[in-house]
Amino acid sequence: MQSNAAYHILRIGLGITFLWIGILIFRSPEFWGGFLQPWAIDFLPVPLREAMIGSAVLDAIIGLALLVNVRVWIAALLGSIHLTIILITCGVTEITVRDIGLLGGTIALFWTNLPDRFRILIKKTSGGKV
Repeated sequence: MQSNAAYHILRIGLGITFLWIGILIFRSPEFWGGFLQPWAIDFLPVPLREAMIGSAVLDAIIGLALLVNVRVWIAALLGSIHLTIILITCGVTEITVRDIGLLGGTIALFWTNLPDRFRILIKKTSGGKV
């Protein structure tokens, strides 16, 4: 677990952001679903409203985990994957361009908190170049 101020500022800032967006999406899922590209909507296994509610729940869980400093590496990994999917399915627009910065933050938190046993595994599988 990290103890420096920058780590906690990043973790709490991202936690608030994920929790807040989860609440906003939950309050108005159709509005937020409007940012998806039409081709992406066709791939949804459930109606758009339900998919957005699922996204809101995921955002809230990620945010809460980051805020309470529990399994930060898992929350950050899920956040990174989620933000990557958002950038792919919504495109990089005036709205989503900030997600690139959030993605960088989640990747930094993931890598900082990745347990040593996984670092060793990654190092072995990459030929020791990590």
